[in-house]
Amino acid sequence: MKKFDELFFGTAGIPASTQRPDTVNGIARVKELGLSAMELEFVQNVNIKEDKAPLVREAAEKNGVFLTCHGQYFINLNSLDEKKLEASKERVYIAAKRAFQCGAWSMCFHPGFYQGKPAGETFQTVKQALSEVLERLKSEGVNIWVRPETTGKPTQFGSLEEIVDLSLELENVLPCIDFSHLYARSNGKYNSTEEFSFVLGFLEEKLGKDALTRLHLHVQGVEFSEKGEKRHLPFSESGFNYKDLVKVLRDFSAKGTVICESPLMEEDALILQKAYKKA
Repeated sequence: MKKFDELFFGTAGIPASTQRPDTVNGIARVKELGLSAMELEFVQNVNIKEDKAPLVREAAEKNGVFLTCHGQYFINLNSLDEKKLEASKERVYIAAKRAFQCGAWSMCFHPGFYQGKPAGETFQTVKQALSEVLERLKSEGVNIWVRPETTGKPTQFGSLEEIVDLSLELENVLPCIDFSHLYARSNGKYNSTEEFSFVLGFLEEKLGKDALTRLHLHVQGVEFSEKGEKRHLPFSESGFNYKDLVKVLRDFSAKGTVICESPLMEEDALILQKAYKKA
C-alpha cells in the first residue's frame, strides 16, 4: 500500500473558488492554488457515479493531486437497530469502493456512537462490523486504506486509543487522526507541542514507523463545549494551535496527506502549508 515521501496539503472537497464546480474541475483548481491533495466528500451521499470514476482518477493523475475520501455521516457500526447496522456497513463499503475507483488511496469515516454500551463491548461490535466490510472489499480487489476517524464528542466511539487498537487488529485499517477532534473531545487538551508529540509517538510505538509515512490527517479550527465538538471554524476564529502542530509534524518527518476541513478550506489549507514550510 502507498507510502509517501513528504507531506501534502489539500482541501476537504471541491475548493469554493472553483469555476463550474465539479470534482474534475475541483482537482484542477487544487493544483492552481498550489496544493496537492483533495478529499472526496461523500458525507451526504456517494455523489460520483461509477462511470464517472475513471475521469476523476485521470484528473488526479494529470494534476498530481492525491485523493482521499470522507464517507457518509450516517454511519453507526454500533447501532442497536439491525437494519441501521447493515445500512452503515453498506455505506462504508460503497464509499471505499467508489473512492478506490476514483483513484483515492485512503477513505475515512466516523465509526459510531456508544449508545449507552460499555466501551469494550462497543469496540467488539464495531470491529466485527468493520471486519465484514473489509472482507467484502478484499474479495472484490478493492485495495484502499479504510480509516476510522478520531471523533469530536465523548459520546462517539473514536478515541485515539480505540482507533489505534482497531488498526492493530484489522488488516488494511489505519487511523484518520483529526487533531481538531482530539482537541474538542478532550475539552481543550491535545493542543501543545508535548501533546501533539504524544499522538505521533503513540502511532509510531503501536503501529510502527511506516504508519508515519501513510498519514491521513484532518486539521481545522473548531468550536467546542464540555460536550465536545460543536462546529468547525477558520483558524483565525479558533484557539487550535496549528503552528506548533506543523512543527511537530516536521520533527517526526511525517508523510502523507493533510486535509483542511475549515469553512475557509482553501485559504486555511494554504495557511497550513505555508506554516509547515516555514517550520
